[in-house]
Amino acid sequence: MTPGEALVTTGVAVRPAEPGDEVAGVAPRWVATPESTGEAALVMRAAADHGLAVTPVGGGTKLSWGHAPARCDLVLDTRRMARVLEHEAGDLVARVQAGITADALAAALGAAGQRLALDFTAGGSTVGGALATAAAGPGRLRYGTARDLLIGVTVVLADGTVARAGGKVVKNVAGYDLGKLFTGSLGTLGLITEATFRLHPLPAARAWITATSPGIGILTSVARLAASPLEPSAIELDRPGVRGPVTVAALVEGVAAGERAEAAAALLGDTARISADPPAWWGQLPGERTAGYLMELRVPPASAVNALAAAERAAGAAELDARIRGSAATCVLYAALPADTPPGAAEIFVTSLRTELSAGGGRLVVWTAPPEAVRIDRFGPVGSAALMRRVKERFDPEGRMSPGRLTGGTARAGA
Repeated sequence: MTPGEALVTTGVAVRPAEPGDEVAGVAPRWVATPESTGEAALVMRAAADHGLAVTPVGGGTKLSWGHAPARCDLVLDTRRMARVLEHEAGDLVARVQAGITADALAAALGAAGQRLALDFTAGGSTVGGALATAAAGPGRLRYGTARDLLIGVTVVLADGTVARAGGKVVKNVAGYDLGKLFTGSLGTLGLITEATFRLHPLPAARAWITATSPGIGILTSVARLAASPLEPSAIELDRPGVRGPVTVAALVEGVAAGERAEAAAALLGDTARISADPPAWWGQLPGERTAGYLMELRVPPASAVNALAAAERAAGAAELDARIRGSAATCVLYAALPADTPPGAAEIFVTSLRTELSAGGGRLVVWTAPPEAVRIDRFGPVGSAALMRRVKERFDPEGRMSPGRLTGGTARAGA
């Protein structure tokens, strides 16, 4: 029996790949669209029997992140796994399939006055994709990241084994926290099919406070706001150019949001304005449509000033400009370079900035880069690389799950 025939005999919807099914430029041979964990397990077993390399795909919003897979025989598309399986409103808990989109989940939970307080950074993003990329938006300051909100997960391993951890455990993989391992793994350990989350009530009121200053001096006010009893849910920054003005936007929610917003505006200075709507760039990655290079910068808390200053020096060394955006309070920032940036200049920028951030306890990961930027080290030094390889070998000993997408073959460090 050929691999294609074996996939068809599972009874799961399988079709030949078409233009547009590529993963970071790598064309698969087949696309499977299971509707349940059981169907996904059948497909994964067939793939294992025939040694097929498998890449999970959700909304496709971050398929360019990480390295292109070394090979991709089968795309496992999760978008038909899009149901809310359980919603215990009284317990603020929901179990959902991994292919449900952010908008669909928000509508389902919103009917009960609840939400998953996880900001999806792109339209069409799925729950599984948000977990696989460890994506977290502005609300991470108050609510944490996907790892913090996830209380249970169901995964299908490379050999078709179904494993569960956390809420409603049926079968676990002894010694491993599956939720934490699979969050940020970019599909290199297996397929996430279901997730159970802790929910939050929808806020009764929300207000955004936005202020702009000519330089990075406004970030001293950010530190005061973050440490204040005003309890902002998010404090974000946007700098369109490394030598340009810095805009800070803060979100307050819930009881007395209006009064707290006024107090926050006083802390941010004379340019602060209060609005019922967020700024247009809120919750979006910089250069989302035009960036050829997207980098994630992580520095210790209260080090945003240092990160912006380091980016300015690196841009000067490389003779280019960059857009910086992200959390001013948790100091998880993103830098974007235009697609037409010369690879040599981009390499100088990355190397200079990574060196300076590392000296201060930070790190830099290049998530996207044009194919011609072959000299850029995407991940830099990874102290846990040996451990990551051992985890990869434990969960995917044949190396068939999204091979080569991450350094060390498995989950990203520090997510």
